[in-house]
Amino acid sequence: MTNEVRRLPKKTIIIISILFILGILVFFGLKIGKEAKISEILVSLGHTNIKEVKVINKLSVEDKKTRYKSTVYKVMFKDLDLKQTCSGFLHRGRDNTYTKDFNCK
Repeated sequence: MTNEVRRLPKKTIIIISILFILGILVFFGLKIGKEAKISEILVSLGHTNIKEVKVINKLSVEDKKTRYKSTVYKVMFKDLDLKQTCSGFLHRGRDNTYTKDFNCK
């Protein structure tokens, strides 16, 4: 008894490869876009000289009293003016205002 192995057609391999590459490009595009957006927000909050911004997590939260849903970002960045690494939370409020809660070490 012999097992016959059927190879995938070249056209299918090319399509799978293209979809894989597009998936990677979309992932990095979204990551870079999110980090650029957070960088702009940090500049508006007073952290003007920063680098290595990382968005660790994005959470949807809800206030139990008002039942209002908002977004909290967990971020980490290096502040070159303070010469420290800061990590903490950015909270986007109801009127698209941001509040911060950072711990810099």
